Amino acid sequence: MRLGNATLPALTDTCRLPAYDRAALEPGIVHLGVGAFHRAHQAVYTDDAIEAAGGNWGTVGISLRSDTAAKQLNPQDGLFCVGARDGAGEALRAVGNLSQVVTAPLDPAKARAALADPRIKVVTLTITEKGYCLDPATGNLLEGHEDLRHANDPTLPPQSAIGYLVDAIRTRRAAGTAPFTVVSCDNLPSNGSRLHRALTQYAARSDDTLARHIDSDIACPETMVDRIVPATTPNDLERIEALLGCRDAGYVKTEPFSQWVIEDRFSAAVPAWDKAGALIVPAVGPFETAKLRLLNGPHSAIAYLGYLAGFEYVHEVMANPALNRYVDELMSMEIMPAVDPPPGLDLELYARELRQRFENPALEHRTWQIAMDGSQKLPQRLLNTIRRRIREGQDYERLALAVAAWLVYAAGTGLDGKAIDVRDPLAETTAGFGKTANGSAAVLVERFLTLKTVFGDDLVENRDFARTLEQQAGRLLEHGILDTLEQAA
Repeated sequence: MRLGNATLPALTDTCRLPAYDRAALEPGIVHLGVGAFHRAHQAVYTDDAIEAAGGNWGTVGISLRSDTAAKQLNPQDGLFCVGARDGAGEALRAVGNLSQVVTAPLDPAKARAALADPRIKVVTLTITEKGYCLDPATGNLLEGHEDLRHANDPTLPPQSAIGYLVDAIRTRRAAGTAPFTVVSCDNLPSNGSRLHRALTQYAARSDDTLARHIDSDIACPETMVDRIVPATTPNDLERIEALLGCRDAGYVKTEPFSQWVIEDRFSAAVPAWDKAGALIVPAVGPFETAKLRLLNGPHSAIAYLGYLAGFEYVHEVMANPALNRYVDELMSMEIMPAVDPPPGLDLELYARELRQRFENPALEHRTWQIAMDGSQKLPQRLLNTIRRRIREGQDYERLALAVAAWLVYAAGTGLDGKAIDVRDPLAETTAGFGKTANGSAAVLVERFLTLKTVFGDDLVENRDFARTLEQQAGRLLEHGILDTLEQAA
């Protein structure tokens, strides 16, 4: 028996239920990328906004790759549960604003129709960094990207999130339908500006008039999102089934903490997300930088160093004295001085809270999961902080150690000699670097620094950066993770 409209009323004593009439809810949002983060973050805010202020803010989900989300959620009438977990237990709630999930590759016409629906006022995205088809160094669309091959011919079906959005904007404009707001909820620096540029550049390949319409009439506000959402395991699903008395294939677990900062710039009405706890602000940049550098940067360092040291979960990494000390020093000595705090944010308190979140054993957040797509994440999570340290004449050895750990990880062979299942758009290339290097730190760094899409022209040509990176990679390859950290203490 699955979770669904028929089984929901019986769960009153088990979890919090939506406090509105799902049957009366009409669609107002399309979400691209119905993964675990969306379910634990934006979907929760939207449920709270509907409960606080009403409105037709039902969500139609579109999956751009696989039919996994559709198989999980459509048999459940779009319902799923979110469990916020910490050492004190789990707060469970059912989220109800999602009506259906459309798998775009299987039914592109239905996906296009959902986006063209005149009732839709907002499109949100969680498609990961690589889903935007951007050059991480320049922020422009990647020339020759496979998913952009139909950009020059609007009669062909879209192959990417950017393509689907431009197709919808074209269709809506031709029909006289009001523009929607497009809200990126991914960890990209200046995510709204980058998304807006991608849409404009894509449209300009076939229609300059449409590109000008996007430039002037389509709002893409900057955002900052924060909530740790580990992968759901089969054991999690069995545990929740025993608790609910029915199967919830869409369950996600998360932490109690959640944050959403949104720039006050919209093309149309949006849900009352501010009444659900989101911050609507004139400028998101300072919040975004603080989060990317102080949360995501250490998270990536924990992932690569922890995985190479043999730790499966983040809380296990933090329980190791040498790694815990490294993370503390990384944040306090190298990252915090490179962050200009937004008004009202105490960096010392923020950093302490982050370390407590990393130590939460109830999340079971896998280092391997965080390590995915490092070639897309490193520029904003670690390399931009290094750039500021270089500009200010400050050392960056701890940051470089984290980058060196990514090099070793992405090369595809662990320090124990075992193969690593690297999930990254550049995995084939970086595995080739590892084979060429054959254990040489100098060759490994030389090969990786050919990746200008990751390191940019500046770091590729910076001899001090290359020398520091080579030193740190050499220490890892020669001494391993823990001995390297003990020697540095």
